[in-house]
Amino acid sequence: MPSSSATTAIIGAGIAGLACARTLHDAGCPVTLFDKGRGPGGRMSSRHLPDAVVDLGAQFFSVRDHAFHQQVNDWQNAGCVAPWPQTLWQAEDAGWQPHRDALERFIGTPRMSSVARHLAQGLNLATDTRIERLEREAKCWWLIDTQGERHGPFGRVVISAPSPQAQALVAPHDSALAEACEAVIQRPCWTAWARFETPLPSLPGVDDDWQAVRLPPGPLRFVSRNDHKPGRGSQGESLSLLAHLEWSEANLEAKPDAIAELLLAAFRAALPSGTHLPKPSALGAHRWRYAQPDVFAQGEAVNRDYRLSPEGLALCGDGWRGPRVEDAWLSGRHLGEALRDADQRHHP
Repeated sequence: MPSSSATTAIIGAGIAGLACARTLHDAGCPVTLFDKGRGPGGRMSSRHLPDAVVDLGAQFFSVRDHAFHQQVNDWQNAGCVAPWPQTLWQAEDAGWQPHRDALERFIGTPRMSSVARHLAQGLNLATDTRIERLEREAKCWWLIDTQGERHGPFGRVVISAPSPQAQALVAPHDSALAEACEAVIQRPCWTAWARFETPLPSLPGVDDDWQAVRLPPGPLRFVSRNDHKPGRGSQGESLSLLAHLEWSEANLEAKPDAIAELLLAAFRAALPSGTHLPKPSALGAHRWRYAQPDVFAQGEAVNRDYRLSPEGLALCGDGWRGPRVEDAWLSGRHLGEALRDADQRHHP
């Protein structure tokens, strides 16, 4: 493919930003990613405990779109995803019941962040770099980080960060994009983790190899067993406990230690009567201030899952399409294709 002179900066190395970058890079278009974290992944990140890995954000992802299905097949062939969960349960007043449907679900292996690291291979990625503002000079963009360092010049800037963070960057330059960001509500979510030195007890009427459980309205909405995920069978027993969005919003400013205790207590309360949970050897919580879009931005059919301005500012991410990992990937992929096609028209 021909190389383009339109260099692209992408702020945010989550799935949307990585999908956009991968599409441009594979077409020979120069691209540089910037992320405030220590590595790529965004809300598909994992935490390393001394003897376990726990997923903090997305616990699995589903597949509905044909193009995403092809991408997931490629990831399976590369060994970075596997089907999971295969034993999913639903906690109800009458007890735990198996949850069965025809939906395909997958997880990164040996950890959720493996998908992002696979996408990032060969890309120019600057980590531990928080971009604070943008500057426009001579029809080019410069990115200024929190240390005052300038990065650029770039022909265009893609922002895949959550809409409130994107709004702060684009507001001085494009009121229409800023207004679009304001229309997207990103809701918070607390995730706790618990590590145990002994296996969980058997639950009456429940298979011993249960992998995950959905819970009714309350503090908790989903619990997964990290040691029952592909590639982690040798690590000790550990849980990821995801809170309901409404509960997270109500407890947004609580201390992480208190959140972890509350979510673990909610899990104890959801266990079948007479079940005694061992005391955890490690317990903690992580707050996602912008975890999931609640109100999706609406736009023209050809531009429904990203935004692109004539001055070279662009927005992508789950807030422009939907809350799933698949939505984030499609948003970034579609924006990358639009930018790639524009390059090829201007530089045939």
